[in-house]
Amino acid sequence: MRFLVRDRLLGFGDDYWIEDEHGDKAFLVDGKAMRLRDTFELKDTHGRVLVDIHQKMFALRDTMVIERGGEPLATIRRKRLSLLRNHYRVSLVDGTELDVSGKILDREFAVEYDGDLLAVVSRRLLHIRETYGVDVVREDADPALLIAVAVCVIHLADREREED
Repeated sequence: MRFLVRDRLLGFGDDYWIEDEHGDKAFLVDGKAMRLRDTFELKDTHGRVLVDIHQKMFALRDTMVIERGGEPLATIRRKRLSLLRNHYRVSLVDGTELDVSGKILDREFAVEYDGDLLAVVSRRLLHIRETYGVDVVREDADPALLIAVAVCVIHLADREREED
């Protein structure tokens, strides 16, 4: 299933809909303006919060945190010992680790678990400006989590580029 996500999502403080491949509303992005850190909530079409995403304060390395129901779900940071700058590690609280690699700044990358493809993020074949697609490959994968992972990785890569 493909979802269309507007680029530069974090930090705007506005609300908008993420649509599925049929143009139907799938998730509401509720941007939280006037916060110390970049943060937003991803809600379903009924307004229920699925995940909360925010930047971890006082971390040695840039880190994003995804929470569900007020409890930590995942932590995202650039992989330390990678020769590739575009390689990120997602650590879920249950001990599962997801790998994210590819051309993050170009919005062309993959999310994998133990070598199995979970999602592909791409701008190719999209004619909508400032938008990228998140194609969830596995049916048993959590689309809200994978969208949140994509947003976090892009945000971290953009921040790192700005600092260089």
